[in-house]
Parts: sequence; structure tokens; C-alpha cells
Amino acid sequence: MSQSLDIDLLRSFVAIAETGALGRAATRVGRTQSALSMQMQKLEGIVEQPLLYRTGRGVTLTATGERLLVRAGELLRKHDEALAELRGEQLSGVLRFSCPDDYAAVFLPHLLQGFASLHPRVQLEVMCGPTPRLHELLARHAVDLALVSVAGDGVGADVIRREQLVWVAQRGGAAALLDPLPLALGAPDALDHLLPKQALEAAGRAYRLAYASSSFAGLVAMARSGQAVIVLTRTAVPDDLEILTPEQGLPELPSVGITLAFDRDPPTALTAAFAAHVRKFLPVA
Repeated sequence: MSQSLDIDLLRSFVAIAETGALGRAATRVGRTQSALSMQMQKLEGIVEQPLLYRTGRGVTLTATGERLLVRAGELLRKHDEALAELRGEQLSGVLRFSCPDDYAAVFLPHLLQGFASLHPRVQLEVMCGPTPRLHELLARHAVDLALVSVAGDGVGADVIRREQLVWVAQRGGAAALLDPLPLALGAPDALDHLLPKQALEAAGRAYRLAYASSSFAGLVAMARSGQAVIVLTRTAVPDDLEILTPEQGLPELPSVGITLAFDRDPPTALTAAFAAHVRKFLPVA
């Protein structure tokens, strides 16, 4: 007798693929880790192929798993759209969302397009700024939720994705060779300002702050001019700029976590729906 691809199995499989760890995936789908493992054994039995490689560092997909991930994403989106329509659960209203500039450039087009297709009657208002300013907006209830950065291991935060901070400069430029190192950094209380300075001080490397701005476009312009070295998340580095390495005399930078913060607890149904969409579709680094 032929077997069908169960939606719950596919949803758990996608959660594992996106988080790269059974524990984080289990938290996302609301199951125990052992229950999730049993689901994957069942799914592998249905497709008659191994889907996951289990290693000491987490879980990766086999070639069959990679192919299934594409199909699973399509099936889940169609399923959720159909169910929402049949239940008459089309959300409406205004959702005020905020995130840093670099996250907006990289992640928002995909996230907004997907949410709009599911909930076309929702009006999205987007504000950008560094994480400390976003927390201020949340405290004033000026926005409903924000995608923000957290330092270190993100203990106590539901970290959705991790981003490596990197030194960035004009390709082939000489800014990184100057002493003191000319820096262009973001807002003084933001992680992409504080962490680079801490790393340089720990390494004994002299620096001077040549430019400061909370504008992603302004920082990128400074790097392109060759006047300064900047710090960005690796995903946000434009193709025409160069990521500097320790061999060029700069210390390694830490990663930051990305999580969601809300203006109220519990969030509204509309805010919760968008948060679930972000957790489901924000790609894992």
C-alpha cells in the first residue's frame, strides 16, 4: 500500500533542516527530541531513503533530504494557505515591524513576500534602526515586534539564526594597513560598534573612529571610498567589498544571534502570526 507525505512529518523535517539541531527543532515544533527522532525515522521509511546525517555538531541533510526540503517548503506553504482560506482565518490590520538595516536588505524581501501571499489583507509598516533604538521603540509601543541582535550565546533568548561579524573594506584597499586603524562603526551602544572595539583593544591594535553612523548605506559608502574599515554581518557584505582575514592583522570577531522581541506579552494574533512566519522561513546560517 502506498504511503503519503504527512504534513506534520514535513513540518518537523523542515524545522530540523532550518535549525540544524534536533533539540532546537523540537522546541520549535513543540515535541520532545525523541518524538522528533521517531518522526524522522517514519519519514525516511516513507521515502525509502536516508534524509539526515547525524553528527556530533548537529544534523545535516543528505542529497535526498536537500531535494525533499525544496518540495516540503512548497507543500507546507500551499497547505497553510488553503487551510487559512477554508477556515476564514485571513488576518487583517496593520503590523508594525522593525529590524536593523542590514537584516532588512538581506532577509526582508523574502519574508515580506511570503507573508503577503498568505495574508494579503495585512498592511506592513517597516522601520529600520540599530538594535538599541528598536528596543526603545518596543518600550514605547511604537512597533509591534522587532528582529534584534543579541550577544554571545544568546542565553535566555530564542535565537533563530546566528550571524558572524566580519571586518570589511574596499577590495584591494590600504585602510586595514594604516596605524591607527581607521574605523567606521554603527551606533555607539550597538553590538557592531562595541564588539569590534573590544576585539581590537584585547589584541593591542590601535584604532581611531573615523566615522560613526547607524545607516547601513553610510557605512558601506565609507568602505567603498577606501577611507575606513567597517564591520558587518557576513550575510550583508556587498559583493564589491572585501572581507578581511586574521592574516591581514585584524582579530577574529564573534558572532551575534538574531531573535524576535515583542512590545507586549502575549502578542496579538497578527503579531504572533508574523513571528511564526519569521521563525519558519528565516534561513539558518
